Amino acid sequence: MRSWRWSVSRVMRVLLRWLRLCPRRGRRKRSSRIQDLWNYGRLLLKSLYFNVLTSSDTALDCVFEPIYWLVDNMTRWFGVVFVSLVIALTSSVVIIVYLCVLPVIFSSYPVHWILWHLCYGHWNLLMIVFHYYKATTTCPGFPPQEKSDKPTVTICKKCIVPKPARAHHCSICSRCILKMDHHCPWLNNCVGHFNHRYFFSFCLFMSMGCIYCSISAKDMFLDAYNAIESGRYVGGDLQGEAVLGAGLIYVSLSQQSSYQTPAPVFTHQQRMVHKSLVYLWVLTSSVAVALGALTLWHAALITRGQTSVERHINRKETQRLRLKGKAFRNPYHHGTINNWKIFFGVEKQSDWLTRVLLPSSHLPRGDGLTWDCSTYRNNTMAI
Repeated sequence: MRSWRWSVSRVMRVLLRWLRLCPRRGRRKRSSRIQDLWNYGRLLLKSLYFNVLTSSDTALDCVFEPIYWLVDNMTRWFGVVFVSLVIALTSSVVIIVYLCVLPVIFSSYPVHWILWHLCYGHWNLLMIVFHYYKATTTCPGFPPQEKSDKPTVTICKKCIVPKPARAHHCSICSRCILKMDHHCPWLNNCVGHFNHRYFFSFCLFMSMGCIYCSISAKDMFLDAYNAIESGRYVGGDLQGEAVLGAGLIYVSLSQQSSYQTPAPVFTHQQRMVHKSLVYLWVLTSSVAVALGALTLWHAALITRGQTSVERHINRKETQRLRLKGKAFRNPYHHGTINNWKIFFGVEKQSDWLTRVLLPSSHLPRGDGLTWDCSTYRNNTMAI
């Protein structure tokens, strides 16, 4: 504990420094004294929080910290809503396919096409349900909280625990995640070492399923859309309508000329089928475009042997080393084919069928704490 003499001497030194800035025989101008006092005050203020790691990014993080807190809490609370929305939308598509699409296929398609639709459609549905369930319920993996002999690269400034390579802190889960990719609100879970494969497989098979539904129901969608545009329904108060320019002008069918072909008449059940087919095609086509782009993005990351978080880190590291005339090499990149084998846990040729094209609960390679990067041991590593 510091003595009172040290405190008194410290105060005296500060006073002496301040007195040196005071005017001497009127030789200094008032503006110069104010500027010196301002500079000295800034120096004292910066000495209270200065850190060698302080940068513009750190300052922006501090400014936007309230916004981050709001987004994190909203994502945490709305995660259940997003999961429920995924289940509701997927169930609605499945119900429409069983009630509206399959009867048309059974009545108008050849036998071999009927068998193909039944086999492929149910296989795709099984893969979607299995991987979504596993992605939402599987723990992504957490670093050990107690002291361990496993190698670590740094200390998490939020958890204050040793952080292994490729682990990052999730502000929504309030924990460090092994090989963290991102926090997915549609899963209400983090995507990490133990459920990364389930997440990507769900995105892949969901995109394939949406493309399949969109293509299979295209002709039905066009017929339903044309029926809605040109037809009229029994029991409705409105007997006919036509759209001219930007306005909606109602024209009574009783005033039509005798030589005009009367519009077809649809029952209430047929009207619901038409609207369901339009809803099915619009939803599946939209999801196919959006989720397909996300799947391609993650496929490119897996090909390079990195996660979404590591991509940003590796890009900054590449720019930093380029200024020094050096080249950055990702220590976790083992080649395109090997990266996919490691990601899917493929060890032999038959695993492509049993572990990729069929539901499989096998664990990923490694424990998520240590990584095989001996090839690039002497190179810069992204942590």
